[in-house]
Amino acid sequence: MNTATAPKPLFKTAAIFEAPEPPEVSWDEALDRSVITSTQLRSLQLAPRRKLLGEWFCEGDLGFIYAFRGVGKTWLALSIARALSEGSAVGEWKAHQQVKVLYIDGEMPPDLMRARDKGLGRSTTDVEFLNHEILFDRTQKVLNIVNPEVQAAITKRCLDTGVRVVIIDNLSTLASGMKENDSAEWEKVNNWLLQFRRHKIAVVLVHHAGRNGEARGTSKREDAAFWVIALDDAKARTDEKNGARFISRFTKPSRNTAEEVPPYEWHITTDAYTGEISVSHKLAQSLDVFRRIIEDGVTDCTDIAAEMKVSKATVSRMAKKAMDAGWLTMGKNRQYLLVEPSPDL
Repeated sequence: MNTATAPKPLFKTAAIFEAPEPPEVSWDEALDRSVITSTQLRSLQLAPRRKLLGEWFCEGDLGFIYAFRGVGKTWLALSIARALSEGSAVGEWKAHQQVKVLYIDGEMPPDLMRARDKGLGRSTTDVEFLNHEILFDRTQKVLNIVNPEVQAAITKRCLDTGVRVVIIDNLSTLASGMKENDSAEWEKVNNWLLQFRRHKIAVVLVHHAGRNGEARGTSKREDAAFWVIALDDAKARTDEKNGARFISRFTKPSRNTAEEVPPYEWHITTDAYTGEISVSHKLAQSLDVFRRIIEDGVTDCTDIAAEMKVSKATVSRMAKKAMDAGWLTMGKNRQYLLVEPSPDL
């Protein structure tokens, strides 16, 4: 009988092959490694940020879409998600490549989101939905992006699964406990959003407009934003009330292009029988945008010029055209006022 013992394994476990954690770098050493001269900066090999949609949306961007309730924020955000995931287009904005999108939904019932997604095109694995109701039904967890644990989990999933764009819809429903008007409170979310930029993951935040027509809450949110899009309701001046109809305009021009991105008027309808969704668009006339801004309560020439990113002289010329057309007048303190239509006799 062979009494020789079996040879001992050369290694007890495979764990010894695991790469050790890199030693933590002190801040002194970090600065020594990272501070560079102007000459070094010019010769530094940098990978350019890739364009995602049109000329205005690039990887690593932080952007905002805001509007009053019911205007069409989710419609536009979901259309952008579909275009990016398919490598297609939304209106004139063409996707440069097909990328994976995570759509974080804090408001819509899942059946309604499913109907919209289905109506916009074929099913795809390149759009993922994190819906608040599905999450609660399956785990009893409540989605709150102010929670550091939730932030870390979302970031990890994006990095693990190759997500390149995150759409957060919307800030009011997903950031519980954060005081909107307090700039210091925004830091609870801002640092997390900047982490995505460092990983070249773009983030689109959907938000509500306040009574003054501006994005609700502290303006500090826009400091780190690459672009901000406002949506104006365009149903008031048309007899066709079905679907969503709105004008998109950049209230903070994109840092990614020197070219002005023009305003567009969008009309999104759903076929009552097939559920198929139609998205049409056309260039919005400057006079339409001018009128919409006045309807939102911005009536001073200087404020309108700042909102439209044009000169005061341009605003004055548009005002003259509106007055000639009979729907605008000048009120006290040189404020522009819309002329109420005469009642039918």
